[in-house]
Amino acid sequence: MARTKQATPLKRGPSSEQIQPLSGARPTGRASFTSSSNQGDIKANGKRSANGQSPFPPKEAGMLELVFCIGGIYASFLSWALLQERITTTPYGPANAQEIFRFPVFLNTLQSFLAACVGWIYLRASSARGTPTFPSLKIVPPLLLVALTSSLASPFGYASLAHIDYLTFILAKSCKLLPVMALHLTIFRKRYPLSKYLVVGFVTLGVAVFTLYHPTAGKKGKARGGSGPPASSSTWGLFLLGINLLFDGLTNSTQDHIFTRFQPFSGPQMMCSQNILNTSLTLAYLLLSPYIGATSAGAYLGIPLSKTGHGEITDALAFIQRHPVVGRDVLAFAACGAVGQVFIFTTLAHFSSLLLVTVTVTRKMLTMMLSVVWFGHRLSGMQWLGVGLVFGGVGAEGIIQKREKAAKAAKRLKEEIEQKLE
Repeated sequence: MARTKQATPLKRGPSSEQIQPLSGARPTGRASFTSSSNQGDIKANGKRSANGQSPFPPKEAGMLELVFCIGGIYASFLSWALLQERITTTPYGPANAQEIFRFPVFLNTLQSFLAACVGWIYLRASSARGTPTFPSLKIVPPLLLVALTSSLASPFGYASLAHIDYLTFILAKSCKLLPVMALHLTIFRKRYPLSKYLVVGFVTLGVAVFTLYHPTAGKKGKARGGSGPPASSSTWGLFLLGINLLFDGLTNSTQDHIFTRFQPFSGPQMMCSQNILNTSLTLAYLLLSPYIGATSAGAYLGIPLSKTGHGEITDALAFIQRHPVVGRDVLAFAACGAVGQVFIFTTLAHFSSLLLVTVTVTRKMLTMMLSVVWFGHRLSGMQWLGVGLVFGGVGAEGIIQKREKAAKAAKRLKEEIEQKLE
């Protein structure tokens, strides 16, 4: 009797934000949350048991469950994005003593800690009894690399907001394809079809048009006290955001490797383990940075000293004590991100990754619209053209990915039929 082929792992779809990605291993949705600046882009995969069956088979999910999952993603991440913009760009306090919350590592630590707690509950509820968070010691080094790159990405993303506005930030964060392709082209010498380059070209052109036609371009750095070159503030902000996207690309590539090599490592396991390690790394930095920053080694490494010299934790808590409303915003921000990850994993477990990509792209568009209405932003006609180019390119990538996936599935089915007939 002919030997049948082992069940093939699910393939990843393109990510949006923890975007949260296109070399295939497992389905995914950005999150960062590879970092707190891109929480909406989550990496996930459908967990498979020993017999190759998913504990969440995508079959009997009905319309009610679809509405629940999509509604949960929209509610969680639209609220998350509004809170992110308010926390990182809106002054708190009276008009004569306004301050902006500039403690990204503290924000990351709180969010990853809460996400780790929610992830642990989700793992226990969705997996077989006794499923470990870390299946083996061999998986710890690559998970540490994921935690390191995602933890490094966020500060650059938040630093860019001192030089560009939140709408530019959201739009540029849609360019996940660009850093991933750049990494694969330069490091792995991988080649892509012409359609991929056209998509990247449209998205890059859209971000450039949006930035160049910004009515206040170049003034944001001065308005917010940014330290970048005043005449090229937007360029400096996009450079910082480019570093953020590069680290996101490294994070995504490493997660692909983990899902491919350590099967069956599930999305809930990734959510829980990565956030545990993220919290450990960022908390260690927060506790040690006041001491290391005061040394010559700290100065050489560029570890900043806080104005008070007490460290970011103390300064962040003092800021919250002066402005209690920011404490509620930060907790709500972290909660929305953690719950949003669970909705993403649940959607992937019951529905196709293409649906998640569609939801993610439309969520980003809604985030921009909501930001325009909520915070009173104004866009010129050319900026709307830039927005159209970006989301048109991202949508085209989703269609291309769908066709590629269908072609691979047909080829796999043909190979299995031929093998059974041998």
